[in-house]
Amino acid sequence: MNKPRVAKKIQVAVVEDDAGIRSSLARMIDSSPGFQCRAAYPDGLTALKHIPGNRPDVVLMDINMPGMLGTECVRRLKSVAPDVPVLMLTVYDDSEQIFKSLQAGATGYLLKRTPKEKLLEAIREITEGGAPMSRQIARRVVRFFQEINQVPAVPQRAPEVNTLTEREEQVLALLAKGHAYKEIAGLLGISFETVRSYVRTIYDKLHVHSRTEATLKYLGH
Repeated sequence: MNKPRVAKKIQVAVVEDDAGIRSSLARMIDSSPGFQCRAAYPDGLTALKHIPGNRPDVVLMDINMPGMLGTECVRRLKSVAPDVPVLMLTVYDDSEQIFKSLQAGATGYLLKRTPKEKLLEAIREITEGGAPMSRQIARRVVRFFQEINQVPAVPQRAPEVNTLTEREEQVLALLAKGHAYKEIAGLLGISFETVRSYVRTIYDKLHVHSRTEATLKYLGH
C-alpha cells in the first residue's frame, strides 16, 4: 500500500535583529501547519552569508537593523539569489521605505502588527507568485502610480522590453496589473511552472530582480 504523500512545508527564513521578535516569529511559523522556520538570522550580513546556500521559500526581512539596513540586504541578496522572494516585515509604513524596499527587490511589504493569520496567508501567497501588502501600503502604491502617470512627459519603455517575445510581454503585462502567477496561468491557459519560467526569462532580459522593477521598465518610468 502506498503511503499518503506528505505536503511539503513552506520553508521560511527570518532576518530580525530583535531577539524577542525573532524568536517569536520562529515559534509562530514552526507551530503553524504547513510552515517551517528554516533559519533565523540576527543581521543582514549573517543572512547574506547563509541564505544563498539554504534557499528558503520565503525570507521575512526587517528594515531597521544595525550594520546593514534591510533594504540594502535585499538588494545584495537579489544579486546572488534572485529567485528567493523577500517579504518586508517592519514597523515602518512611510512611502520612502516602501519604495526603497520594493525597488531593491522585495516582493511584498507588511507591518509587524499584521495578525498571525494574515502573515501566514501572505507567506503562502508570495510562494504562489503574489505580492502581498497591507491595505495602507497598497493604497500608497496606487497613489504613487497615479502620480507618476500624471507627469506630462510621455513615458518611454525601456529598450529591453522590445527583446521580449509576444508571450513574454503578455505575462509581463499581467504582472504589471498585479496578477499572481496562478491567475496568469489561468488567464493564458498555461501551467504555473511555465509562468515561473517566463518570469525568470523576463527578469533576465530586463536585467531586474523584482516585479516592481519589471513593471517600472514596462511602464516606462
